[in-house]
Amino acid sequence: MGLQPLEFSDCYLDSPWFRERVRAHEAELEKTNKFIKELLKDGKNLIAATKNLSAAQRKFAHSLRDFKFEFIGDAETDDERYIDASLHEFSNFLKNLEEQREILALSVTETLIKPLERFRKEQLGAVKEEKKKFDKETEKNYSLLEKHLNLSAKKKELQLQEADNQVEQNRKHFYELSLEYVCKLQEIQERKKFECVEPVLSFFQGLFTFYHQGYELAKDFNHYKMALQINIQNTRNRFEGTRSEVEELMNKIRRNPQEHKRANNFTMEGYLYVQEKRPAPFGSSWVKHYCTYRKETKKFTMIPFEHRSGGKAGDEELFVLTYCTKRNTDTIDRRFCFDLEASDRPGVPVTMQAFSEEDRKLWMEALDGKEAVSDIFFFIPVLFFSERHNCAQLDKIGFTIIKKCISAVETRGINDQGLYRVVGVSSKVQRLLSLLMDAKTCNEVDLENSVDWEVKTITSAMKQYLRSLPEPLMTYELHGEFIVPAKSGSPESRVSAVHFLVHKLPEKNKEMLEILVKHLANVSKHAKRNLMTVANLGVVFGPTLMRPQEETVAAIMDLKFQNIVVEILIENHEKIFKTLPDATFPEPISMSVSPPNAPPRQSRRQGQRIKRPLAVYNLCLELDDADSHSSPREDTPTGSMDSLSSQSPTPAFPSSPPGLLDGNHLIMDSGDLAGWTTNLPGQSRPSMVSWMNIPSANPAATNTVPSTFFFSNPATGSDRAVESVAHRKARAVYPCEAEHSSELSFQIGAIFEDVQFSREPGWLEGTLNGKRGLIPQNYVQFL
Repeated sequence: MGLQPLEFSDCYLDSPWFRERVRAHEAELEKTNKFIKELLKDGKNLIAATKNLSAAQRKFAHSLRDFKFEFIGDAETDDERYIDASLHEFSNFLKNLEEQREILALSVTETLIKPLERFRKEQLGAVKEEKKKFDKETEKNYSLLEKHLNLSAKKKELQLQEADNQVEQNRKHFYELSLEYVCKLQEIQERKKFECVEPVLSFFQGLFTFYHQGYELAKDFNHYKMALQINIQNTRNRFEGTRSEVEELMNKIRRNPQEHKRANNFTMEGYLYVQEKRPAPFGSSWVKHYCTYRKETKKFTMIPFEHRSGGKAGDEELFVLTYCTKRNTDTIDRRFCFDLEASDRPGVPVTMQAFSEEDRKLWMEALDGKEAVSDIFFFIPVLFFSERHNCAQLDKIGFTIIKKCISAVETRGINDQGLYRVVGVSSKVQRLLSLLMDAKTCNEVDLENSVDWEVKTITSAMKQYLRSLPEPLMTYELHGEFIVPAKSGSPESRVSAVHFLVHKLPEKNKEMLEILVKHLANVSKHAKRNLMTVANLGVVFGPTLMRPQEETVAAIMDLKFQNIVVEILIENHEKIFKTLPDATFPEPISMSVSPPNAPPRQSRRQGQRIKRPLAVYNLCLELDDADSHSSPREDTPTGSMDSLSSQSPTPAFPSSPPGLLDGNHLIMDSGDLAGWTTNLPGQSRPSMVSWMNIPSANPAATNTVPSTFFFSNPATGSDRAVESVAHRKARAVYPCEAEHSSELSFQIGAIFEDVQFSREPGWLEGTLNGKRGLIPQNYVQFL
């Protein structure tokens, strides 16, 4: 049962039961006061803990932001770049989360702590003051009443009447105070129900808002998380492939170190102990040096190096070798020694000690020592995959083998999980390969209908055949050139570079590569069933199609870029093999994949960005006259002092036509270059296309007017020249967010119509989705 109500009429009776009910109300309010006090304490602890957590999270975020992974080699894959950048993204995510947490901490103070403190101070504190007054008046009232009742009846009537009046007034005052106190008690009992709970409700609202904002952040983060998981999986797959290759190389070197020495500029190199003679009576000491020798120049270098002292190297010493002589043990009390003599110190031999007799023989042979051993194998670099079969060729049988295997795979096993990853039994693979490579039995092998040959045996045989070629399909010569675009540049530039290089391959190599890549593209279309995505196929076929000429750890580290090249081939096989590349080599590829900075706007520099009108240009075609080449500036509108050739980079060519690279001429792209190079003496001279600016009301915008452009005049006439300039199309290679109403916002891949050069240096003008505006020139590529 709850508290009994306090009746106002009971204030006049002031019965024991009334007092008991008052004490019950007072006890309840005291309990409420203690509860609020504890709640405030816990709330402040919560705020402190939240701030500590926020500080720890921010410190964690700073640690994530400040760390950067180092990589092996000279470049990273896109997946590795995104993984490196992920720590910064995680840091930003935590930072955003902690900003919301700080808002939560502030809201706890404003919505929970302060209202409860105010209620405790203003309401419960007021009740306490009322209680003190009530208790004081109770004491006063009953003391006065007791004193009044003790008055003698023999007192004068006037005195008794005066005492009665005083007691009555005091009783009235006590009753009024009692009524107010009872009213206040019951008011607070009712008020606490919303005054206490409402701040707690606000606190939970803030808490749920924080969690909801965290949920929204998580939703925004989800897309990035999914992409990052793909990056991580791709990197893990490449790591697995690379690790197996590294372990294989390590085991080969462990079995025979000499056969796998790296080819370099030194005939011989390694550690030797050099005798350093000291004045008597100190004798001599032996100091370890790292020595190198070039046989062509007879230059011998020594660098003192001691591993046990922290690996600090000393000063290098270089001399030209005169001769080398073996030292026998009867002339020196050490084994494996030989003497060298320098040309600048004749008659003063330097005694050196090798690590073993075999090591000394190698040094003696390299240095043309008197007892050189000619039958010792020395330092012949072994080419990668030298132990492989060399009987495989890109001949009629080779094409037949690949086509038969592909046909069988697409007929029987296109949906097999792990296709090309699951390896067949080695003995069966060798048997099938020997049958296929024999001209007598090749046509008799039925791979499509025979159950004797499993799909994994067929795929392994095909891969083994490709590895057995004397040279990989994509050739040793072009290996480095294929790797370069995979290490840098935009996706479009990579495709263009690979497209160009594929058409530099020998015809048979290109034909075989086209057959294989078309098949791999078909395999990737069934990835939901066979789990062989483009990335997985790149991991499998990268080392097969692009094996390096020399087997080194550095070459193995480039496997991931070989995989990327294969991915590009698969994803763009129609364009690469069915169309011809541009006539010129692709533009140099930037090592950065981030969008470039937009060029500065004149209106920004002049502080008139808002007032700057949108520039619109007219295209005027003028017929070429006799002096158009000799005095091109005469055709430039009056007042034009700037040439747009400074706004767009002009590629240099060894055999450019006269005037092509003149300051007033601009080469648009490779398509226009082709027109220039086909102009022969006697042909019509290039027509002249002038870009004229519409008069503008803005005086600040009239300072620069585009100068004249010259283009080759194709056989189809001048109308084609007009179209090539006035109706050019361009594709966005980077995303851009407009910073002004006269600029266009766009994403990668957006196609712009009617692209023209703007008066703003480094800017173009074009139409996108019916809207015309300015475009940063370095964000697009002309089509």
